Amino acid sequence: MKSATKSELFRELPSVDELAREPAVAALAGTHGASAVTDAARAVLARLREEIASGLLDAAGLRLALDGVAGAVDARLRQALGHSLRLVINATGVILHTNLGRAPLAAAVIEHIRETADGYSNLEFEIEAGARGKRDVHVERLFRQLLGAGFTDGSAGLRPRGTGEAPVATSAVALPSPDKVATVVVNNNAAAVLLALNTLADGGEAIVSRGELVEIGGSFRIPDVMAKSGAILREVGTTNRTRITDYEKAINERTRLLLRVHRSNFEITGFTEQPSTAELAALARKRGVPLMEDLGSGALVDLETFGIHGEPSVLDSLRAGVDVVTYSGDKLLGGPQAGLISGRADLVGRMRANSLFRALRVDKLTYAALEATLIAYVKRDHDAIPALRMMRLTKEEIGKRAETLAAAVRSQKLKVEVIDGESVIGGGAAPSSVLPTRLLALSCADLSADALAARLRASDPPIVARVEEGRVLLDLRTVFPQQDSALQSALAELSA
Repeated sequence: MKSATKSELFRELPSVDELAREPAVAALAGTHGASAVTDAARAVLARLREEIASGLLDAAGLRLALDGVAGAVDARLRQALGHSLRLVINATGVILHTNLGRAPLAAAVIEHIRETADGYSNLEFEIEAGARGKRDVHVERLFRQLLGAGFTDGSAGLRPRGTGEAPVATSAVALPSPDKVATVVVNNNAAAVLLALNTLADGGEAIVSRGELVEIGGSFRIPDVMAKSGAILREVGTTNRTRITDYEKAINERTRLLLRVHRSNFEITGFTEQPSTAELAALARKRGVPLMEDLGSGALVDLETFGIHGEPSVLDSLRAGVDVVTYSGDKLLGGPQAGLISGRADLVGRMRANSLFRALRVDKLTYAALEATLIAYVKRDHDAIPALRMMRLTKEEIGKRAETLAAAVRSQKLKVEVIDGESVIGGGAAPSSVLPTRLLALSCADLSADALAARLRASDPPIVARVEEGRVLLDLRTVFPQQDSALQSALAELSA
């Protein structure tokens, strides 16, 4: 029997209009719209033409393809119109996982976003006065409560907590009063650093230790952002040792700023030296230049109580005499992506007046999310903030959940063990701090660890895990309890 030629196969293909009128295909228009269905039909037919032209489809193969063409159009529509950004289950144990969206938002935050996004809001409108207002006010009052209160609780003038040292008086530092602490919000911490440097040091020198010229994710380098801001970098000290005298000797008539950059994603150990924040603040006051600190992660609570060491809070920095602190909203603060600048009201006011501020400002959804997050801090309801709640989970609490899951999915095919392990903070925060946890360790005789992890990622919703030493590790610290059933179902499928 003579095989069909390519020309004959091409003639077997329906036109786009004919395919779109097929009952099973036309029915898709009610869900996806006629235009989208037509586009999908055109794409499916184009793919069939390519396969015929390349010799991949014969007459029998084409008949099979045409029998399932409605399903192919449906699959194409789902691919084209489905959400690319989707929920995943984070079983890595990395709490602030940058690739997975960093801090998850609190339930009250989601509700406040819905309320303000569902219609109009008073973003820049003063309801009582009936006049135009400023968007800053929605979070400014909350920041004043959280940061200003720190100067009236009897601990002002002390070196920050969390250093492992006894508090040291810093009477030489003139601390701002609560009503002179202000905050502005921009779209991320890189923007906050850029705005602050441009406002305070454009055309002048900013002095920074060589050991603090860091690079974080996305190739964000302090020297590069300083160059973009117009500030001139003046390096002092060495990579591992910088003294207060190095800063003092470098100050000259062109100096506009002393800059401290928190080494949030690495540590320098061994033969090291660095002046305390309080010493730098005293020098800044003495020489009449501002001190700015790029804190990065930006905790609003004392993380020592969580078992996390070496990560100063925003209040620690302000208490030590820092004039301007820049930090993130979606890391240790546990809110939305944002860059925050807190400090002396006169300096922050200059940043608000900078034309660059408008280019970097945030929208109503960010303000709504940030406001609801800060209200939880004001209430001291830290467990309402998912990232903080995950940090507070004990090894025993996590272990009980892990044992329950392990018991539910044991099989001959899939080996499930509960072992000791460690969770990490992530997001460039507290790189040396780990939290003890219990892990589900998975192994399968028929699948490699990488293949097993790929199967988990193919679940709905996808489950992202760690692969170490030939096993897949699941850390329930970062899995919400309501996701345990989905995790159990995925493991049951693997063990079937």
